[in-house]
Amino acid sequence: MPEEISLRPVTADDLDLFEREFSGPEGTGPYQWFGFGSPAGLRRQFTETGLLGPDGGMLSVAEAGRTVGRVEWFPSTWGRPATSGCWSLGIGLVPSARGRGTGARAQRLLAEYLFDYTRAERLQAWTDCANLAEQRALEKAGFVREGVLRSAQWRGGRWHDQVLYSMLRAERPTAD
Repeated sequence: MPEEISLRPVTADDLDLFEREFSGPEGTGPYQWFGFGSPAGLRRQFTETGLLGPDGGMLSVAEAGRTVGRVEWFPSTWGRPATSGCWSLGIGLVPSARGRGTGARAQRLLAEYLFDYTRAERLQAWTDCANLAEQRALEKAGFVREGVLRSAQWRGGRWHDQVLYSMLRAERPTAD
């Protein structure tokens, strides 16, 4: 069981951690490495918005007060944006925080937050078909497996199938 997990706004020190931990394949893991990129965009967005806004955001994941990762959400649609919008969720944890339930708890907290503070009806997340640990985390967090998106993600020189999960407002987790 992980220590107490909480979400909080990202700080400048968190950005340093994210850059250090997630700038290479060792930190992101095999399912989230999309090649090298500049951290300038994230830092610019942090300066402008604090990484929180009406079009999505990012929060730090803290375990016993120490930053161990981040969760984020961004808009997606299944039709016209005005009537078919939902939030897509993502997570990145430092390697030492994986495999202990931290991710499931953080994603559950993010779902609670988004249902409490946005008008979202649907939240969704996806992961590689081979990423069994994240599939278990999403299910433990209360997400329902919907199906497989074939050849949906380009990574590592080839297309990868993704498993789509969702949670509806009526299925929202209750506080533990």
